[in-house]
Amino acid sequence: MYIAMNRFRIAPGREQDFIDIWKNRETFLEEVPGFREFHLLQGPSSEECTLFASHSTWDSAEAFSEWTRSEAFRKAHAGAGSSRDIYLGPPQFEGFEAVA
Repeated sequence: MYIAMNRFRIAPGREQDFIDIWKNRETFLEEVPGFREFHLLQGPSSEECTLFASHSTWDSAEAFSEWTRSEAFRKAHAGAGSSRDIYLGPPQFEGFEAVA
């Protein structure tokens, strides 16, 4: 099993805008081989930002990598730059291989 996470720093007051983008976004993940599940996680808030993480579970690191090179990935990220003022910097990717 492989877990792929992107951490996002979101501008204060823009949390619901960010959540709405994810709720209304077509991800095309269900059609991708090796995909298991997805969650959007909301973390702590400070005066500086609110932390979020996208969390997807895959059969393997290879399945995740294949998705990042797929047409489904391109379609899911087609409008990614349209709300730049919500984000405080680029997402931080973290990938984890299950070992136990």
